[in-house]
Amino acid sequence: MTSEVVRFGVIGVGGMGAGHCNMLSKIPEAKLTAVADADEAAVKAASEKFGVPGFTNHLALLESGLVDAVIIATPHYFHPPIAIDAFERGIHVLSEKPLAVTVSAADAMIAAARRSGRKFGIMYQMRSEPHHLAAKQIVESGALGEIYRTSLVMGWYRSQAYYNSGGWRATWAGEGGGVLINQAPHYLDLFCWLAGLPASLIGTTRTRLHDIEVEDEAYAFLTYKNGAHGYLYASTMEVPNHNLLEICADRGKIVIHGSRLQYFRVESSIREFTYTTKEMWGSPKVTEEPVTLPEEKPLKGHAAITQNFARAILYNEPLLAPGEEGLNAMELINGIILSSKTQSPVELPVNRAAYDQLIEQLKAASKAKTNVETQRVTDPNFV
Repeated sequence: MTSEVVRFGVIGVGGMGAGHCNMLSKIPEAKLTAVADADEAAVKAASEKFGVPGFTNHLALLESGLVDAVIIATPHYFHPPIAIDAFERGIHVLSEKPLAVTVSAADAMIAAARRSGRKFGIMYQMRSEPHHLAAKQIVESGALGEIYRTSLVMGWYRSQAYYNSGGWRATWAGEGGGVLINQAPHYLDLFCWLAGLPASLIGTTRTRLHDIEVEDEAYAFLTYKNGAHGYLYASTMEVPNHNLLEICADRGKIVIHGSRLQYFRVESSIREFTYTTKEMWGSPKVTEEPVTLPEEKPLKGHAAITQNFARAILYNEPLLAPGEEGLNAMELINGIILSSKTQSPVELPVNRAAYDQLIEQLKAASKAKTNVETQRVTDPNFV
């Protein structure tokens, strides 16, 4: 590895991967040195645009000696085998979300990373946003006390043209799910990062608006080990976008609405007040506290996570988004789908064999799309 610079290869450059190629030029500790994609036209275009060697086989890139680390930005099913191949060759891995399609495949990635001793990160860039870091600090300080309730609402919009843009999109065989595995992972990760993983759930998925075989709407009722309850909802049929996360606890509440964080501090324990007050209509005093956000860094979003990953390789800095923590969102995704399809509650961690069996059945019934109008365009909101 060149001193002070990590040589990155990007695998999958037709969509989000192209954004990553551009992004790497912003990071002093990183340099794009190779690209790979199964699509010859895509890899040729990226190779010429960025002036780096291109490969149509990821193994050729991994064995080229040109890279110290890779960013994996392929369709979901390819994340685990590519990551494992990289780890087996001593190469660090930063994976796009989701970690995998199944929890068992995610387990295999994590095991390979541990065997290799290489760095493993996941592109959960929302963890780098100042208001989310501030929320994490409040939770970790213990100021909220015991959690009583959680809720998460994720409302986005996607057109039919979006789903028609690739044969793999919105199919069980190509993508492994819908809104849960594509749009929701960032907020599901944030939800678990702040509130922890529930102990069990009851989930429902359905397709309401789009002509697709996977879900465009999902919701679940959650139960935590301490008896707390939670609710989450996700869809791709809502305009304007709406993202709301709440954690309500014995000593306070945090509310994240879009990019706004509110912290409400309860002066005394709700539980204690309930049994000590003599006031019939009394309630604990609550104050909305000003929140001091961490200093905003020059690099944001994907670039912030990638710079942190590069610095973890170079200087052993702690990873903001470790790959193994990508498993939490996968537990929720697989758990909600399994609960919906079996119409029964699901305990977490998810039964690996049960979900593997279900996904194979769904893949077997998956049909080739007839309305594909190929577009390989990076998300204009890519940051």
